[in-house]
Amino acid sequence: MTQALYESSIKSLPLLGRGKVRDIYAIDADSLLIVTSDRLSAFDVVLPDPIPGKGKVLTQLANFWFDKLAHILPNQLTGIDPESVVSANERAQVRGRGLVVKRLKPLPIEAVVRGYLIGSGWQDYQNTGAVCGIKLPVGLKQAEKLPEPIFTPASKAEQGDHDENISFERAQRDCASVLSETLYGTGKNGAQMAAEARAAAIALYSAAAEFALIRGIIIADTKFEFGIDKFGTLHLIDEALTPDSSRFWPLARYAVGGNPPSFDKQYVRDHLETLTWNKKAPGPRLPEEVIARTQAKYIEAYERLTGQKLAL
Repeated sequence: MTQALYESSIKSLPLLGRGKVRDIYAIDADSLLIVTSDRLSAFDVVLPDPIPGKGKVLTQLANFWFDKLAHILPNQLTGIDPESVVSANERAQVRGRGLVVKRLKPLPIEAVVRGYLIGSGWQDYQNTGAVCGIKLPVGLKQAEKLPEPIFTPASKAEQGDHDENISFERAQRDCASVLSETLYGTGKNGAQMAAEARAAAIALYSAAAEFALIRGIIIADTKFEFGIDKFGTLHLIDEALTPDSSRFWPLARYAVGGNPPSFDKQYVRDHLETLTWNKKAPGPRLPEEVIARTQAKYIEAYERLTGQKLAL
């Protein structure tokens, strides 16, 4: 099995922070180095066992989508080789999993788009007939395709806490409170940025979902993150349309009325739901079989979508 990178240890650059999956380093005033580890989070908890090669799958699949969707929205990429910004003895840590990106101000929301009724959206619909306050037709079934994709933002939780589904109006308020200083002088405001993010997220999802169907994959839902530059221009940041941020279903096995099998970390979530734990860190250890099957699902998703073999 491929050797895993649970945590990077770049000493030639200052460490700014570690997220659930990504380690962030400062390069200069304009750029950052992001290293995508093999850590796996489920239920907003980083698990103690990594999935070998997962960070390379995420990075290379995100790069595929950044390129394919660049006509819709600019993204964070600088085109700088990540191996060129670290010491020679650190290059192996960033090879295939590092990105040099622009320094941008992140929007304080998760931009979630749902094309199918599943997960917390299905639970919300059963209780209220709506998802994040968006009324939906009566009588929809689990995993059914929605009449059109819907934007259902979420708040960004601190590590260990759970993201919270919020209304679009709340998303506008959150953007206004966080971005007011950044947007000063651009002629824009936070509420406008939230509206731009909604339009961009739906356009990105729609284009990706249409392409993925050709490759035999349904993108049931996905999460985008956006940032803005000093001119108030919206950029796609973090990752895009990977098994960590999306729900991928094999088209050939899709059926309405249940929870379809998936290529994402739902396999791990399903395993964890059979255990007794409090959904707090550090989380339970994963059996080797679960690690190996999860790795295989991530790789299959990459190879189906890109049409290329992945070399770990």
